[in-house]
This record gives sequence, C-alpha cells and structure tokens, in this order.
Amino acid sequence: MSLGRYKKKRNFGKTPEPKGETVKLRKSPIFVVHEHWARSHHFDFRLEIEGVLKSWAVPKGPPRNLGEKRLAIKVEDHPLEYASFKGEIPEGQYGAGKVEIWDQGRLEVLEKKKDSIHFSLFGKRLKGEFSLFQPPSFEKKNWLLMKK
Repeated sequence: MSLGRYKKKRNFGKTPEPKGETVKLRKSPIFVVHEHWARSHHFDFRLEIEGVLKSWAVPKGPPRNLGEKRLAIKVEDHPLEYASFKGEIPEGQYGAGKVEIWDQGRLEVLEKKKDSIHFSLFGKRLKGEFSLFQPPSFEKKNWLLMKK
C-alpha cells in the first residue's frame, strides 16, 4: 500500500483532501468516479484494490456503451478516504479545481494481472463488466478502459 507519491504531491495545510491516515478494509470493495475540473476537465476513475484506490485519469469520461474504449492514464494511488471526497482543491495546489462524485458503488474484481484488470461495477451510472488493460505499444502509464 503505497501512498507516498500521493502525500508528496500535496500540502495538507492548504488542501482539504484526506491525508490517508486511516485504512478501513471493507468486505465488499468499492469504486468511485470523480468529475474533476482541473487544468483540463477529466474524470478520475478509482478502484479499491489492495487497501488503496488505484487511480486513472480518463480525459473523455468512462465508456458507457458496449465495446467502447477510453484512454486511462495511471496516476498515483489515493487513500480509501478519497472515495467520499468532493470539494474545491485550492489554486496553487496539485490538482487545483472542483471535484464532484460522478458515480460510485460496489466493485467485484474478476481477474487481476500485472497489465490488466477485469471487473464488474455496480453503480448508479456504471453497471456491468469492464476491463482496464495496457496495450504493449502504449507508454507505461497509458491504459485503456473498456466496457465489456
């Protein structure tokens, strides 16, 4: 569980984001999608895996139609407390801008490998099977998010 990169990028005296000091493991993992109006508008796609929220920035938003693929850029892990975060990250801080919860719900990981995760989401907007995977020709941080 590595939150070192997350904590290094933030000044918790100035940002309302959670510090990630408490870890509550749940019986049923969760997912959350944040809509984020930062330097560029995007969606932050987060899956609870191994006690943290594994996170990807999805510029065009999560796919909603069968077979649709979206670029998902891997970012630092976030603490579980971030699942309920919404608000304004102040100017001058990493990720400055408005953050809202776009969707959230239960997550079921069906298969996890080094370069892919197959899972089901049970949210209000996102329902069904999805995959996150790294095509071999992509840069290390770039993945694809696909609605199955």
